[in-house]
Amino acid sequence: MNAPVNAVAANSGMDDETFEQFHEQLERYVRERLIPAEKDVIENDAVPEDILAEMKDMGLFGLTVPEEFGGAGLNVTQYAKTVKTMAYAAPAFRSIFSINVGMFNSAIKNGGTDAQKAEWWPRIAGGKIACFGLTEPGSGSDSAAMQTTARPDPDGNGWILNGTKRYITNAPHADVGLIMARTEKDALPKNAHVSAFIVPMDTPGVSTGSPDHKMGQAGSHISDVMLDDVHVPGDALLGGETGQGFRFAMMSLDNGRISVGAASTGYACRALDSATKYATERQAFGEPIANFQLIQQMLAESWTEIYAAESMMADVTARVDRGEDTVKHAAAFKVFASEMCGRVVDRVVQIYGGAGYLAEYDAERFFRDARIYRIYEGTTQILQLQIAKRMLREHAAGL
Repeated sequence: MNAPVNAVAANSGMDDETFEQFHEQLERYVRERLIPAEKDVIENDAVPEDILAEMKDMGLFGLTVPEEFGGAGLNVTQYAKTVKTMAYAAPAFRSIFSINVGMFNSAIKNGGTDAQKAEWWPRIAGGKIACFGLTEPGSGSDSAAMQTTARPDPDGNGWILNGTKRYITNAPHADVGLIMARTEKDALPKNAHVSAFIVPMDTPGVSTGSPDHKMGQAGSHISDVMLDDVHVPGDALLGGETGQGFRFAMMSLDNGRISVGAASTGYACRALDSATKYATERQAFGEPIANFQLIQQMLAESWTEIYAAESMMADVTARVDRGEDTVKHAAAFKVFASEMCGRVVDRVVQIYGGAGYLAEYDAERFFRDARIYRIYEGTTQILQLQIAKRMLREHAAGL
C-alpha cells in the first residue's frame, strides 16, 4: 500500500535545467579537485581549509535549505543525487556537510518554529557546521535507556542539560548541535520522554572529546559531546514543545538513511571503477586479468547490484518528494545499499589480489571506509526489525 501516511507537502526542488548544470559542475569538481586532494586528507586526517571554504562558497552546506533562507532548495531526489556524486570521492568531503543538509535541516523543517527556521537556516546555509546528538554510551536505538536530561531552569525561562553523547559526527568542528534529552522520567506514548534542543556548541558547559581513532574514513571526525549544566533558553526547545524529540529524530533519520544509502552507492561506483581499471591493466598469464571470466563475474555482479541500488534510490526519493510516508522504503534502501557497498568493496579487494591488501592501493582504503555504512543511521539489523514491524502493522491494519 503506497498511500501517504503522515504525509508532508511535496517538494519540487530546483528546476531541472539549473540542477543539471549544477550537477555537471559538481561532477567535474569531484574528479578534478577532490579526488586529487584525497592524499592530503588521508595524511592530515582533515579536509583542507581551502577546500572547505570552496565547498561553503558552492552552497553545499545549505543544499536542502529553502532558497528564501539562503539555501539551494533541493528536493530529496536532487539531494540524494548530489550526495551520491560527492561520495565518489573520499567520505570526509561528504561527511563534513552531511548533517547540515540531512538530519539537522530535516529536523528544523519538520519540527522547528518559524523563529527557529529564521534563525538557523541562514546560518547553516552560510556554512555553520551541525551535529546530531542522539547516541549515548549506553543507548543508541534504545531511546528508553537515554540518560541525558533536560530540566527546567529554576531561575527562569529555559532548560539545563546534562549528559554525554557518543560517536557524534562532526562534533569536534560543529557550531551547533541538535541534542536529544530526557525531559520526563517516563511518559506515554512511547518515547514521549525525549525532547530535542538546538544547542550552540560554544554554550558554557558544552565540551567535546578528542576525535576517536577509526577503522577508516580519514578526515571525517567523531567524538563525545559532554553537557555539564548547560543552560539554554526556552526557545532552544525544537518546536517549542516537549515530548516531540524522538519523533523529530526518527523523521530526520529517514533523511539520514537515504543519505547513507546514496553515499554507499556513490562509493561503490568509485570502487568498481577502480577495479575495472586495475583489471584491464594488470597482466597475468600474458593477458589482462579482465579477460578472465571469474573476474568478469565479480565486475558484472557489482555493476548489477549498484544498478539495483540506484533504482531503489530513484524510487524512495521520488516517494519522499511526493509526500509519501517512506519509513520502510528509506530503511530498505539504506540496508540494501550499505550491504551492497560492502560486497562490492570486498570483490574489489579480491580483484586486486595481493595488492588489494596493501595500504598503498586504493582497494584497501575502500574496504575500510565502507564498513561503517552498515552501522550508522541504524544498523542493518535494527532497520530489518523496523521494516518487519512496519510490514506487520500494515498487514494488521489491512493496508
